[in-house]
Amino acid sequence: MRWRLTLLVAATTVLVLIAFLVPAALLVKQVAEDRALNRATDIIQTIVPLIGVSDANQIRNAVDNQGLPVSVFPPGNAPAIGEQVEPSKAVQLAQRTNTSLTVDTAAGIEVVVLVVSGTDTSVVRAVVPRAELTRGVTRSWLALAALGAALVLLGLLVADRLARTLVAPIADLSAVSHRLARAELTARAAPAGPPEVREVAGALNHLAGRIQDLLREEREQVADLSHRLRTPLTALRLEAEALHDPDESARLSAAADDIERAVTAVIQQARRRGAERPREGCDATTVVTERVAFWAVLAEDTDREVHRDLPTTPLPVSVPADDLAAALDAVLGNVFAHTPDGTAFTVSLRPRPNGGAILTVADEGPGFPAAHTGVLRRGASGGGSTGLGLDIARRAAEESGGSLSLSSGPSDSPGSTRSPGSTSSPGSTSSPGSTGSSGGAVVRLELAV
Repeated sequence: MRWRLTLLVAATTVLVLIAFLVPAALLVKQVAEDRALNRATDIIQTIVPLIGVSDANQIRNAVDNQGLPVSVFPPGNAPAIGEQVEPSKAVQLAQRTNTSLTVDTAAGIEVVVLVVSGTDTSVVRAVVPRAELTRGVTRSWLALAALGAALVLLGLLVADRLARTLVAPIADLSAVSHRLARAELTARAAPAGPPEVREVAGALNHLAGRIQDLLREEREQVADLSHRLRTPLTALRLEAEALHDPDESARLSAAADDIERAVTAVIQQARRRGAERPREGCDATTVVTERVAFWAVLAEDTDREVHRDLPTTPLPVSVPADDLAAALDAVLGNVFAHTPDGTAFTVSLRPRPNGGAILTVADEGPGFPAAHTGVLRRGASGGGSTGLGLDIARRAAEESGGSLSLSSGPSDSPGSTRSPGSTSSPGSTSSPGSTGSSGGAVVRLELAV
């Protein structure tokens, strides 16, 4: 925009200068010609009164040293006084027609004046050379060109300063909008520039403040809704403690504790969402092992075989432990929700070639539909669920710099090509070299380090 404004002012200035300088240049040329012709006329006017009253020597003295070639042609065939030339066609025409003439010739402009003294007729001829007609014109044109160039440069300088005052506030608005897009909600634009730009800056600041207010209200609502779950959790814990079977009571109490921890994590995450969070990571081996152990208990209740292919060495990934646990819970929750009881599933974790880990969950259920790309869309569900599970897993993977992929069919992760240091957990019923899944759905998460 800055260069466009500068070019616009430059073009306008050039057009104005052309409209002014071209007529001025033509006028300078015309003035130079008129000045030369007036000089020739003045010279002739000083000679005319001498004809008929002065002798040839006096006329010759008046003609000489005038700076222009001047000739006086007496009556008859007498030789010319002054410059010795033959009578030109203009002189002959003046003698025949008894008129004065001004003729443009190749040598210059020829001024011919007829002088009648009694019965005698003389002709005075002065020639203005071409160089005399354009004397000083080139110098004047150069001065006009220099003036035009100086005015153009001055216009460009003023245009650049003006454009900078217009563009700088707009660039500041753009920078603030990019900061807001990067979730820097404290960014504000300084009102500067023309009134229209200041108004836009005020509107952008108002929008940023409104976004902050809405996010604050949303965080508080999430925290409040999560806090409301504590009351039914307390009732659930009391009911668990009232059970006569100690094992059942312990299982329900542990489940209630897990739910309470999840609710507490949701509240804490909602309240710190607007703050700057340091980059966190975790050991994928520890988190996955703990969550698989939790789901293995539920799998036992629903007659599901659990095939585990987990390493014994740490696998650091750049995903917070809570987010990785939530992602794995979401995927395993889909297995339990969308496959019939008795369907086996496999959980595999292995190192990623360029750092990180690859987490694969495969089941032996019916698998994904033919066009399963839509299931990754947030809120999309074909089984009556919320449609958030796979989106939670996808976001956890992508925020670490990895990805999530879906497929149907046997998983290539567990069993057949175990990574060094990996081992099947005790209780796994997968046979050596078996994939643990001959069909069904396969969810593969790549987690970067």
